[in-house]
Amino acid sequence: MPGGRLTQQERQQIGLGLSDGLAYAEIARRLDRPTSTVTREVMRNGGPTAYRADLAHRATERRAHRRRRTAPPGPHAPAQAHGRDPEAVREYEETFTTLLMQSGLPKMMARVLTCLFIADAGSLTASELARHLQVSPASISKAITYLESQGLVRREPDEGRRERYVADSDVWYQSTIASARGNIQLAETARQGVAVLGRHTQAAARLENIARFVDFIGESIIRAAEQAREILHTTPATPQDGTAEPRSDRG
Repeated sequence: MPGGRLTQQERQQIGLGLSDGLAYAEIARRLDRPTSTVTREVMRNGGPTAYRADLAHRATERRAHRRRRTAPPGPHAPAQAHGRDPEAVREYEETFTTLLMQSGLPKMMARVLTCLFIADAGSLTASELARHLQVSPASISKAITYLESQGLVRREPDEGRRERYVADSDVWYQSTIASARGNIQLAETARQGVAVLGRHTQAAARLENIARFVDFIGESIIRAAEQAREILHTTPATPQDGTAEPRSDRG
């Protein structure tokens, strides 16, 4: 399997594949590349409907030029904790960000959430996020406000008047519950339409079916989330020998 950055010819093949309606996995197979490479390439350059091979190639060259220009002096990149490979960490960060974007998160929100997920402490300040992502504090503030509204992060007080932003192990539970509650609101709104349009009309029947379906799915999601949290959510415990072992934090 070839390594290194995509060539201009490979980008043209990606563009042709997208035009033909091919899945990312099929395009990657034809290029002998990982599917994640193709997915990341498309999502960071406009998405499947706006991807242009020539524009993507120029954008990649500009990003590489900026990285060389802003790289810290000296022969080595800043040391990573636990002996991690800096390039591997950067590639993984891009891959995870692309995955979050595919799930519907806007790009900046996805970048911020990825930073929080891969931080050992699970929390960062606005200045730490802005410095790592090389964006303005205003961009970080906007992203955090959105992520907080989705139940994906929470705020904690830090030194002085600063705040730390946290994405802990409970984040997917909270996000899932918030999504299920949104489904409940959708069901209620659909049923309002039944009364407005007339209970015995085709439109009302359609809306009632939507409401029943969404009710069932929402209730199932909430039950599954509660069960998963009960069974899977663990916190470190310290037994008598002093080594940390996982245990349930719910008794």
